[in-house]
Amino acid sequence: MNIFWHGQSLFELITTPAKNSQVKIVIDPFSEEVGLRVPKLEADIVLTTHNHYDHNNVKAVSGNPFLISGPGEYEIKNVFIQGIASWHDDKKGAERGENTIYTIEAEDLKLCHLGDLGQKELFAEQLEKIAEVDILMIPVGGVFTISAKEALKIMSQIEPKITIPMHYALPKLKIKLDGLDKFLKIMSIKSIEPLNKLSIKKKDISPEEAKIIVLKS
Repeated sequence: MNIFWHGQSLFELITTPAKNSQVKIVIDPFSEEVGLRVPKLEADIVLTTHNHYDHNNVKAVSGNPFLISGPGEYEIKNVFIQGIASWHDDKKGAERGENTIYTIEAEDLKLCHLGDLGQKELFAEQLEKIAEVDILMIPVGGVFTISAKEALKIMSQIEPKITIPMHYALPKLKIKLDGLDKFLKIMSIKSIEPLNKLSIKKKDISPEEAKIIVLKS
């Protein structure tokens, strides 16, 4: 599986869940109003976590993809996707409404994308649905989502093998968020070399050692 990050919560996954059958998944394509450029995107499946302009620019994705925009269980082309209801704030949606957490299973890997999660901690029923996760994509920029400190709490609840931070300040981003440095400091990481993409198989994941991986946008 290849995992690319294009800024904000926009991820592109290229997976081969069955022999000779590549499936492309795009999560949370944003509008260029945010100040970032949307790359050329093509997908079989598009996931949107909530209906805000920096997460729901489905028109930017070509290929007539299957759209998933809320809770439920789906099986498309040997990829298993689960949408789990959550809140965009810590007041049960009173400020910013609902958010969908997604788990994605393909190639014997389980990924979890938290979207614009605003809950300071996950509820027991959410954790039960999320279950064991290999790769977690988590917002760390605060303001509109959980902060770096709150992200640490959520990570301790999920206990992923690999964590990829997202939704934080970038040079051209017009939305004011905290920088990645806050999260790295809380994680006691002095420096980290960002990757252009994460290419990974199940056998590459250590059961003992949890890792933080930063991707270039």
